[in-house]
Amino acid sequence: MPDTTALPRPPFDPEFAPFLEAMDARGRFRLETGMLPRMRQLETTEAQLDEGLHARGLERRSITVPGHLGDPIDLAVVQRIGRTGPAACAYAIHGGGMMFGHHLGNLDSYDDWLLVHDVVLVSPDYRLAPEHPDPYPVEDCYAGLVWVAEHADELGVDPDRVVVVGQSAGGGLAAGTALLARDRRGPALLGQVLVSPMLDDRDATVSARQFDGVGVADREMTRFGWDAYLGGRRGDDDDVSFYAAPGRATDLADLPPAYVDCGSAEVFRDEAVAYAGALWAAGVQAELHVWPGAFHGSASMLPQATLSRRAVAALRDWTGRLLGSAA
Repeated sequence: MPDTTALPRPPFDPEFAPFLEAMDARGRFRLETGMLPRMRQLETTEAQLDEGLHARGLERRSITVPGHLGDPIDLAVVQRIGRTGPAACAYAIHGGGMMFGHHLGNLDSYDDWLLVHDVVLVSPDYRLAPEHPDPYPVEDCYAGLVWVAEHADELGVDPDRVVVVGQSAGGGLAAGTALLARDRRGPALLGQVLVSPMLDDRDATVSARQFDGVGVADREMTRFGWDAYLGGRRGDDDDVSFYAAPGRATDLADLPPAYVDCGSAEVFRDEAVAYAGALWAAGVQAELHVWPGAFHGSASMLPQATLSRRAVAALRDWTGRLLGSAA
């Protein structure tokens, strides 16, 4: 049930309000374990997906690589048709609360990376909770990153220009992957992009209370995700790794520059802002955007809205500066 002590909250942007009102009129979505298999499926066939990619001048292939404990996972590799020479790599980790989503599900959201910045995009099919709880998802993501670095020539990737990217749970996994790469002296990352990242299982922020039973992803759904990922350890101060919940990390020194993005009207706002602040405190460069009135996932759900276009343009600019500085 929603927290009866929920606080007043910032309003949604006027362009977003009708969408959210219509969603509320249909009744609140309540996530249950039995729904997960359907939520893990692609909305199209892979043949239709590839047809859409080809129409935009892109091609895809799949590679099976060792994941956590050597178990096989798939990597989707997408690039511009006819691209030659070593390119930057966007290592893109899908969202879905650690429980659902698909590594091929939102490839169209990376068109700027692929067509403007001409990167090779690699997306890992990491294993999902609750069947594969912590540490499987983040360890699968890290194992895939290591494989990319070790096979950079084969992929046409410049190993010095790899950026880890994720939204929502994917943002949390991207941050955890960057921490693992630092601590294990693994692949050197050029940057990290954390969009509305799911970072902290402790459920102690003002924004968590403000968006309890409100919006697309709310406090109840995030608790469900953390419970699936961590089991009974959610909120346990003694038994949760900061690789699983990067908001717990006390030392963010020596991490790559970060782009951190969230909405003012979403549940993950405060943990995203806190993480950017912790990066600055550790001497790491971070660019933080808090979009006024944006909700969780609004830029992808309503891409034509003015605020969504501003968010996409800001990330495009940051990415161009990052990759241009390394050229």
